[in-house]
Amino acid sequence: MSTLKLKDGTEIFYKDQGEGPTLMFHHGWPLSSDDWDAQVIFFLQRGYRVVTHDRRGHGRSSQDIYNHTIEQYASDAAELVEFLDLKDVVHIGHSTGGGEVIRYVNKYANGRAKKAVLISAVPPIMVASDSNPDGVPMSVFDGIRDQTLNNRQQFYIDLTFPFYGYNREGADVKEGVQRNWWRQGMMGGIVAHYDGIKAFSETDFTEDLKSVDIPVLVLHGEDDQIVPIENSAIKSAKLLKNGKLITYPGFPHGMPTTEAATINKDLLEFIEA
Repeated sequence: MSTLKLKDGTEIFYKDQGEGPTLMFHHGWPLSSDDWDAQVIFFLQRGYRVVTHDRRGHGRSSQDIYNHTIEQYASDAAELVEFLDLKDVVHIGHSTGGGEVIRYVNKYANGRAKKAVLISAVPPIMVASDSNPDGVPMSVFDGIRDQTLNNRQQFYIDLTFPFYGYNREGADVKEGVQRNWWRQGMMGGIVAHYDGIKAFSETDFTEDLKSVDIPVLVLHGEDDQIVPIENSAIKSAKLLKNGKLITYPGFPHGMPTTEAATINKDLLEFIEA
């Protein structure tokens, strides 16, 4: 296992595979770098260097109980990039990982980032407020907190249905995909997952989106039941200086897994453009 001990003592698990132009993938809550398997092998087979990591408190990284904020996640990613001396990197983030990517690119990249991709991502900000009236009500996130705290084992099974659109009529439900989601979730620490809910739902990425100059691809499913498209991708694309938006009718939040062929094709086209 490859791990990096960060400045604060946290150990981050990472995978650095292949040779060629560098891609770095940032996973969503409450998963791990394994959630990118369908993308990792696709790009390795096409001559790319692919770097993934388990966010602090998640997967095989140490289960520290402190500093579960987007700011810290982005700073952790920066330490890994600098340790591996990665340059001209395309950063790709799913869900919470999309927030991590845009914050990293805006504040920590120091010229090392070439492009960025936000997939089913949480920016600009999820939670409803006076300034974001069409956001997701705080009561929804309070419910996620309650279930994570008191019913995590069952909740992480139940959540896979809306996550992958398996609750839609005619869906091709794959128990293996559900079990893999549950496996990744249960590997992580409950404190990290509990505190991470605030991080992904209440962090405001508006200024990050406005400030980033590099090309940014925004991909989002129109049937995303976890991060509603109108409050996320549609707004993010309008805030970006150099953004491109692609939306997919009927695709769910977990579309990098369920619709890997389509997502990989669009990623490759953007990366090689």
